[in-house]
This record gives sequence, C-alpha cells and structure tokens, in this order.
Amino acid sequence: MSKQSGSPRSDANIPASAGLAHDGWSSEDQATATCYCGQVQLIVPLKSPGLVFTFACHCTDCRKITASMFATNFTTLESHTHFARGQDNLTIFSQKETTTSGGSMTNGFCKTCGTLMYRAGSSFPGQYFLRVGTVDDMRLHETVLKPGVEAYTDDRVEWLGCIEGARQLEKQMKGQKPGL
Repeated sequence: MSKQSGSPRSDANIPASAGLAHDGWSSEDQATATCYCGQVQLIVPLKSPGLVFTFACHCTDCRKITASMFATNFTTLESHTHFARGQDNLTIFSQKETTTSGGSMTNGFCKTCGTLMYRAGSSFPGQYFLRVGTVDDMRLHETVLKPGVEAYTDDRVEWLGCIEGARQLEKQMKGQKPGL
C-alpha cells in the first residue's frame, strides 16, 4: 500500500466516541478506516473497481483473529487502498496453519492498540480484506459496506441469524471470493 494524502471532509456520521482519532472522513468515492488509537489510517475505495465485495465470514480463522463470533469484511484492490498514516506502526503476522485455503494469510495490526487493519491472503493476490468496523463513517456500515454474502454459514453459531438479503454460502471455494 502506498501513502496518499486525502482531502478530509467532516461528517456528522463519524461519532466522536468511535476511537481516539477525530479526523475520519468520507466522500462519494473513498473513506477513511482508522485503528482505535488513531495511529494507523487507511484511505479505502467505496466503488468498483477498487471495492471488490462485502461479506460476513463465520470461519473459525476469522472468529479467532477478531475475538468475535464472525468478521464483517470488505475486500479492496491493493492498487486502490492507501495509507494516510501509520504504515510504519504496523506489526505484520503471517501464517497458513489455520486457513481453509492452505495459503498464507498476512495480518497487519496497529502496534499501539492492536486493531487488525487488514489481511492479505496468498490465494487472493492484489487484494486486501478489511474490517467494516474500522471505517470511520458509520453510515457506510449500513449502506455501501453491508455484507452481500455470508461465508462459512456451516460454522455460524446457532443463536445468530442470517443477514437479510445476503447470499448464504456454507463454505468458500478455494481461490474464489465469496459469492462466486
């Protein structure tokens, strides 16, 4: 990811209580995704071709890496995803033992607060998996970034229902993005 400066625009949909940074912004084409402490900030695309797809994943790998029951993700092209700041404040962790594809998964965490900023899988070259919760404009969580697919629904906990309108996949085919 390269470093790029954005042109911030204030927005009432970015609550002051959503982390320690207060400079998140969004436009029609891009938005910021910031870690909890504010040290790392990405500029992410909100339209195709840079925004590839949105999905919720119930696989055990996503559950463990997020310390939650599922991960709400969006995938972007590496060429359309840029650092506003903090690339040097990331800890990188890679492994392949727990991925269902058998390929490696690289994770970028903020060194200060531990927020998972992105994942990159060897089975998906040139793409980043980002967490919807890092996007500063909360309105986008309900609109542009709402999951269109739920993957690994066989692993979903019984007390959690389906996301209305999302395509349901029991698993994910090796080397394919959810929905294909």
